[in-house]
Amino acid sequence: MEFVKSLWEKEITRKLFAFILIIFIVYFLRKVIDLFLLTFLFTYLIYNVQEFIINRLKSFIKINQLFITITVYSVIFILLGYFIYKFVPIIISQSISIINEFNDVKFKTNINQIEEYLFPLIGKFDIEGYIKNEANSIFQFIASIGKWGINILLSLILSLFFMLEKSRVEYFLKKFENSRISNISKYLKSFGINFLKSFGKVVQVQILIAVTNTVLSITALSIMGFPQLIALAFMIFMFSLIPVAGTIVSLVPLSIIAYNIGGIVKVIYVLAVIALLYLLESYVLNPQFMSVKTHIPVFIVFVILIISEHFIGIWGILIGIPLFMFILDLLDVNLNRS
Repeated sequence: MEFVKSLWEKEITRKLFAFILIIFIVYFLRKVIDLFLLTFLFTYLIYNVQEFIINRLKSFIKINQLFITITVYSVIFILLGYFIYKFVPIIISQSISIINEFNDVKFKTNINQIEEYLFPLIGKFDIEGYIKNEANSIFQFIASIGKWGINILLSLILSLFFMLEKSRVEYFLKKFENSRISNISKYLKSFGINFLKSFGKVVQVQILIAVTNTVLSITALSIMGFPQLIALAFMIFMFSLIPVAGTIVSLVPLSIIAYNIGGIVKVIYVLAVIALLYLLESYVLNPQFMSVKTHIPVFIVFVILIISEHFIGIWGILIGIPLFMFILDLLDVNLNRS
């Protein structure tokens, strides 16, 4: 018993216990981790926009922080509503028309001659099962897009409530400093602050990548003659905040709009542009920007991104570096340059 007590009194033991506790919490919340990470992403982004506006205007006029918060979120929801109003009906109608076009294809010429040779060959394949599998894959992909859309909307609402009650949330969390778990809460708070700082650096990198993706995408789309570039720029920027997957998800509406204005040729052009942006983001921008922000060599950053993406998924690209820096902090490794 004395050994356990003396072991618990060591700082490294409490740090490890706090770290394991965080891992268990993240594991049990894994099914809603998308929602929480999106909420933090939007909160961090909007908070910095709010602070930028206040710092710029406070020397001229007295600004109410609540007014700025409501104004920023109002602009975001107006732009989001405009995108839904303008493009979602087009995407739905064009999706239906594309499906109908495939369903209406009929091979009428020389059908008797074709039947004689094709039917014995076709009978060897389970075409019905193949079509069902492909249809299920398409429906699952559409459902995943719908889930992402709902998560984005919910995360924006959650971040709005957090920003409106930020001081009350801070006051609530301080109550744990004088509770029975005060020893653990101290380390959780320390780890949380360090994690948020490193995660903030990663978010800054993702914002830089999103801006780069948006500028390059809109330049390419304007050359291809796409309409409503402002709304498309907003959509691409919002999707680009989601690492790598956002670029791929934006492919669906862009491909449908491309098919509507230029047929299959425009779709091929869009696929080529998105593929190039995917390669640029994954293998050039992410490692380079992360290295500059975190003072970690590009090679190490690249290895961390690959490993974290493999074990955690797409969000591993965002939280892999903060977790690595979190472990370095646990080991008292200082990365700051002298």
